[in-house]
Amino acid sequence: DCYQNALAERINGILKQEFLTTRCKTMKELDHLISESIVIYNYYRPHLSLNMITPNQMYEKAKTELIA
Repeated sequence: DCYQNALAERINGILKQEFLTTRCKTMKELDHLISESIVIYNYYRPHLSLNMITPNQMYEKAKTELIA
């Protein structure tokens, strides 16, 4: 699906431009950096497409609305 590919490309671009700005010396270091980047992306980085809230905030909002 072209939309899924576009989303994957967008996420890869953000990872490269915002988080993977230094060269890692080991795979363990790279794994740690990617894991840390995912946490920042989902819990701390506001997204314009989500009206400047984080993906986790959107998830919690949707979950609350489903329960109500």
